[in-house]
Order: sequence, then C-alpha cells, then structure tokens
Amino acid sequence: MCNDVQTVGVYSKVHRGFDTIMTTAFDNSIVNTPCTFCGQCISVCPTAALTEVDNTAPCWEILNDKSKTVVVQTAPAIRVALGELFGMKVGIDVTGKMITALRELGFDKVYDTNFAADLTVMEETKELINRLEGKGTLPILTSCCPAWVNFIEYHYPELLGVPSTCESPQQMFGSIAKTYLADKLGVKSTDMVVVSIMPCVAKKHEATSEQKIGRKSVKEVDLVLSTRELAHMIKEAGIDFVSLENGTFDNVMGESTGASSIFGVTGGVIEAVIRNAAYTLENKKISKIDFKELRGIKGIREATVNINNQDINIAIAHGLGNARHILESIKNGTSNYHAIEIMACPGGCIGGGGQPYYLSVNQSILKERGIALYRIDQNKEKRISSENKEIKKLYEEFLGEVGGEKAHHLLHRNYQRKCVAKEKE
Repeated sequence: MCNDVQTVGVYSKVHRGFDTIMTTAFDNSIVNTPCTFCGQCISVCPTAALTEVDNTAPCWEILNDKSKTVVVQTAPAIRVALGELFGMKVGIDVTGKMITALRELGFDKVYDTNFAADLTVMEETKELINRLEGKGTLPILTSCCPAWVNFIEYHYPELLGVPSTCESPQQMFGSIAKTYLADKLGVKSTDMVVVSIMPCVAKKHEATSEQKIGRKSVKEVDLVLSTRELAHMIKEAGIDFVSLENGTFDNVMGESTGASSIFGVTGGVIEAVIRNAAYTLENKKISKIDFKELRGIKGIREATVNINNQDINIAIAHGLGNARHILESIKNGTSNYHAIEIMACPGGCIGGGGQPYYLSVNQSILKERGIALYRIDQNKEKRISSENKEIKKLYEEFLGEVGGEKAHHLLHRNYQRKCVAKEKE
C-alpha cells in the first residue's frame, strides 16, 4: 500500500531470514519520515500491528471536565459508514442516530463539518475566480485533504505556490468555533474544546501541526476521533445505536447545503466549487447543478466544464500514486488544467484510514458510500454553498467579504517545505 499504491515509500524490509522486520529507514520514528499519515497502511495491515493514536481516553476525560464547553463536529463521510460498525447495511445515512449518540456521550453541542465545507467552498470559489482572472497561479489545487498536503510538502516543494491556501473544513470549523461561535455561546475560547469525528487519521496530525496565517495562539481543533473510535465509545457507553431516535444539529453553525455533503467522495470538492463558481459568475442563474462528468471511481479523471461561456479543464485524482502523475505533469509544464482535486485515500474520504477496517479498500463498499452522499445532496433543498443562510450571516456579522482580510486571517494557511530526518546517531 505505502510503496506501490501511495508511492510514499515509508516502509521497507530490513535484515534477512528470520530476523526480517518491516520498519522505516534507519528505524526512525514515523514522524521523522515522509509519512503523509493517510492511514491506508492501517486499513490493510493484516496483523493490526499498525494503528492510529487512540484518542478515546482523552476524549472521555474532556467530556467529564465540567469546566469546559465541549463541541463536536462530524465529517460528511462518517454518516455513511458509522452504521456498518453496528451491523447496519452499507451506505445507510445514520446522521440522526449519530447526533443523538453524540449527545448521549456528553457533548454539549453537536455541529456539522458540512457547514465548514460550505465555508470552504465560498473561499475556494473566490480564489478560483481570482486565478482564472489572472490573479494567481494556475492550476489551483484543492487543499482539503491533509495527507495530500503532507505529500506535496515532502515530495513536490517546488509546487507549493499551486495549492489553494484555504484550510480544510475541519480547521475552518475550529477557527470559527473559537471566535464567532464562542461569542454567540458566551464562552471563552480557552474554555471551549473542539472535537472532530473524522474518517481520516491524517486529520489527527493536521490538528496538531497546521501552519496558519492567522490565529496561532489558540488551537483550532483540540482532539480528533476516527469513525472506529467513535463506534468504540458508543459501544463502551452501552448505547444501543440502532434503536436511537434521530436528532438534529445545533443551530448557528448547523445549516449545510447538498454541495457540502459530497465533499466526502472523490470529485465532490471540485464539483461543489464549480457549482458555486457558476452560481457566482452567472449571476445566480445557474443552468446546471449536477456536474456528473466529474464523478466516478477511476483513479485519474479529466473533464472540461463550461461556466459563464468559459471552458475550465479539470483533473481529479484519488490515491497518492495517481496524484504523483498529476503533479509530474504540472512540474513538467505539460498540464493544461485550470483546477485539480486530489484526495489521498481510495474513493476520497469515504475510504479514509479511519473508516471501518475490513471495508475501507473494497470498491463495491466505496461505491455504495459514495451513492449515499450523492443521495443526501439530491435530497437537500439548497445545493449550492452560496445559498446557505448561516454562511451568509457569518460573513455579514463577522467575516466581512468573501476572501477578505479577516477571512484570509482566520481561514487560510501557509505551506512549508518538509525534509526527511537524517539517520539516527
């Protein structure tokens, strides 16, 4: 997985015969390697020798600390995979049951990362339009996936001017939660704890190492749990998940559009941005919402979409080995793309390294999860991020204009060249 599929090359066989072991170069700690923390090695490890950092115990401690207001955000891919860990059919949307379970676990407020995904679309759309108008480098690369960001920082530092500077939805949510939301709730940012439920173990790394333009003094996200860890906590608490009633997200940051739900599947981020760009450039008279030419499960896909009488060439890749092909074309000057979406995991977040073990690399399972997210999108009344009323209110009351100084300060990031550690002494 690491060498052939992801082409990262962290692991190799060392010694010979019965002394052979799998380890890193110079037996370095994993943090001193070019590991992207995608977690795909965890998904396929046959002995469970590889696992993510377990954050369940720290989470229980936080939930029992009555001096803290503990809010939780849930990524779009969680709701179409969590039910599998309770014997439910693959591809079932368990959003309502998940919300109720989180409340029973003791979280004070339950929010949807989809809100922040809509926020990401707003900022990334502005950036795309600016670059199409000659105000920046083309192509623009989506920046939601922290494993893919780690990959480019290690392997293609000469291309660090290409990705969008937008933070991921996880980090955007944390930034807004500890400013705008904290003020709305009458809570000090230092007394608020933000917990994320993510399908991706790279999100754990992102929460501890994000390089920001703005709020360096306050940690945006305090703790990240995988889908598996959330299921473990629900079972540990003795909650009968299947029998739970459906709950609803808290307001202020609870509204989301259909566009945000498809962030969890390969091609979904760029489709959401293209929808919003069309809505913006065509003065809200969008003639097309579903850009099905951007969908599919093929590792590398190309399409040309027309918005406001302009052809935009798009490439989509999932899996870091496929991403490498795209990046080489940019590096060599043979790329004619305007926009590119890259996701580190097979199928996108639905196949993340924190999803149910035995299903994460099964193509039919990934397909069903993806269909479920597109179904959520289809059933939403609003399917374009600019139509999210709570997002509009956020800009009016707090952020100012899209892509403006305050938004850039709170919602965007820097990139840095990363180098592999030297041999241990």
